[in-house]
Amino acid sequence: MKKVQDHYFQKAKREGYAARSAYKLEEIDRRQRLLRRGQRVLDLGCAPGSWLQYAAERVGAEGRVLGVDLQPVTARLPPQARAMEADAFQVAPEALLEDGMLFDGVLSDLAPKTTGIPSADAARSAELVLRALELARRTVKPGGFLLAKAFQGARLAELRAAFGAAFERVSIEKPKASRAESVEIFLLGRGLRRGPPEPPAAT
Repeated sequence: MKKVQDHYFQKAKREGYAARSAYKLEEIDRRQRLLRRGQRVLDLGCAPGSWLQYAAERVGAEGRVLGVDLQPVTARLPPQARAMEADAFQVAPEALLEDGMLFDGVLSDLAPKTTGIPSADAARSAELVLRALELARRTVKPGGFLLAKAFQGARLAELRAAFGAAFERVSIEKPKASRAESVEIFLLGRGLRRGPPEPPAAT
């Protein structure tokens, strides 16, 4: 397994990506054909910047990619990409929209600070996924997509149902670049349904 990790780590260094996680997005993108030239994309949990870099390459100079993270992004970014230091739970959806223009899709690599308690970590991850979904419903064009990292656990069925209510098609992705022992998976929703966002479920 360490050889696999060394492979992606060294590849990222050679190709100028901020982290090996770029290859998770690359694999999903190649399989699902998510990113295209000219798109506008929101990247939640973008630090250290590898998804921003990859997405910017794919959308090209005609597109735009906005990253959001609590931490600053120091990776070199092309002109069509920029990063905003903000809390995904605090930022207003309208603050993310440049000239009021909606995004074609949202990428979310948001992850909680892990505690080592699987059930607690999965629960915290689920809240981040639901926030990414809320932001997607408020900032993405009808027909758009959301790709969000989630931790496997008791709430995965709930998350998949929430995606099913918002999107025409839902799948679960597990790229090879993810560590074999990792509980992370990626929920992909495509074909955002028209209509106003649903109110949050009562807790």
